[in-house]
Amino acid sequence: MSRRQDRHWLEVACDLARRCPPSQTAFSVGAVIVGADGTELARGFSRETDPKAHAEEEALAKLRAAGAAADLGGATIYSSLEPCGRRLSRPRPCARLIAEAGIGRVVYAWREPVLFVEGGGEQVLRAAGIEVVRIADLAARAREPNAHLLG
Repeated sequence: MSRRQDRHWLEVACDLARRCPPSQTAFSVGAVIVGADGTELARGFSRETDPKAHAEEEALAKLRAAGAAADLGGATIYSSLEPCGRRLSRPRPCARLIAEAGIGRVVYAWREPVLFVEGGGEQVLRAAGIEVVRIADLAARAREPNAHLLG
């Protein structure tokens, strides 16, 4: 993907985060999975279908439901927040779910702050051989729907 395409899809993910039901115990995050050919495969946002579901988890579940999860090595997942490397609400964090799905690339805006758990998602992804790109100048946009948590 080009830098311009990466920005576009990451902006879509940041906009999806605004759709999250508010929470005092979890971040509002948006995620979009895009195929190697540049077409959108699935999208999701935190708490879209389940109060404990993360955005990446929602998007991956839609992919599985559609039967489109065959070869995702060339796919990219765009997430407004660094995919979690550890979580309290489920046994497997999003970084592991992404690796298990076979997605080859992750682009995110905002590094997960230590508010609920120690993050570390980027390290988990890199250890799994996944390319990770951070577009830090979109972090402020990703933080907006989470302002109530940040004080």
